[in-house]
Amino acid sequence: MDTDVDSGRYHRVCVPETQLDFSGQTYSVSVLKVGYCLPQADGTFRADGTITLITGLRTILVDTGGPWDRDFLLQTLKERGLEPRDIQIVVGTHGHSDHIGNLSLFPSSLTIVGYDVNEGDIYRPNKLAEGNAYSVDEYVSVLPTPGHTGQDVSVQVKGTTAGTVLVAGDLFECCSDVNKWRDLSMNTVVQEVSRQKALCTADVIIPGHGLPFRVVRN
Repeated sequence: MDTDVDSGRYHRVCVPETQLDFSGQTYSVSVLKVGYCLPQADGTFRADGTITLITGLRTILVDTGGPWDRDFLLQTLKERGLEPRDIQIVVGTHGHSDHIGNLSLFPSSLTIVGYDVNEGDIYRPNKLAEGNAYSVDEYVSVLPTPGHTGQDVSVQVKGTTAGTVLVAGDLFECCSDVNKWRDLSMNTVVQEVSRQKALCTADVIIPGHGLPFRVVRN
């Protein structure tokens, strides 16, 4: 358990690795791969982004992992009865290689990376850069959550049995990221605002490099 030091109004409860599926009547959310960030003795670090699948009225993949995840991603989708062509929407929460390394597997999908929304070479107008959500439908929205980079987005899914789930990319590094996220942030002030909004509205947050956590309001 980890207390959010910036508000005192919330604490976080990490979800066990055996409970990575959040079902719902309209949409279900499943973590296909838990991301990680592991410092190495030589000063480098090993990292990969969380990969999340949303199924229901539409089939949505949030972050594709790094290029080294290609075979894992294809196999995991196949085990769920899915081929790349079945993915209707692919969201890259931001443009780092460990989050969008397999976009090329989904050429026919609606693609949302940061504040760009496109189908092939056709880009749709949207108001993400103005701070407005991009609505998929009444249950799923792509929200601008900048700070880690200038154009981060998160995917909000309403109506699961766990409540509102936020697939947050690197808005949150992990369940226990109280201060270390700051070292990786392009703008800590902006990211802090985005984090507080998320903590106010989400019941479960899926971070970019660790297990999901439940948000408990004190």
